[in-house]
Amino acid sequence: MKSKFLETIRVEEGLACNLEYHQKRVDKAFASFASKGGFSLQELIDPPKEGLFRCRVVYDVSGADAPEISYVPYEKRVVRSLKIVYDDTLQYDHKYLDRREIDALFAKREGCDDILIVQNGYVKDTSIANIAFFIRGHWITPQEPLLEGTARARFLEEKKIVAEPITPDMLPNVEKTALMNAMIGFDILSGCRFEF
Repeated sequence: MKSKFLETIRVEEGLACNLEYHQKRVDKAFASFASKGGFSLQELIDPPKEGLFRCRVVYDVSGADAPEISYVPYEKRVVRSLKIVYDDTLQYDHKYLDRREIDALFAKREGCDDILIVQNGYVKDTSIANIAFFIRGHWITPQEPLLEGTARARFLEEKKIVAEPITPDMLPNVEKTALMNAMIGFDILSGCRFEF
């Protein structure tokens, strides 16, 4: 069992954004892998008061180590192309610290900015974000992503996106593409192309 987990939280001008969604995911990890324990992100996070930072919280559900918290100035990765990669065995249903399998898929991007993972015939996620596509007049996101991200959960609740099964043969009909994660929110990509 992988015991180290990670939360990445957007910190802007001293404010930790959408903390309740991150707390739910921490609580889910403890509920899934530990009989007791947990911690309050609100009590642990003491961010810089100015600037945009990526707060990294690394924790162990065994309770052997206290959570490690760091703040890194944030620069957004530009994504204009996605390489379609296939992997039917990857499991990333919790935000594990160990990303070696995802990194191995990312290495197959062949000059593209990122990858789009397809599993068992269905589109899942990129290496760093959930994804949404504008098709037939509305935004849809994969019904079963690899990881149920905090931003995705928020946008589903707000009904900004709808979860549906998405297959690679739907990609030529995509009018717009957006990436979603804690740091970028809902980021509509400019002229994103897919490479098969």
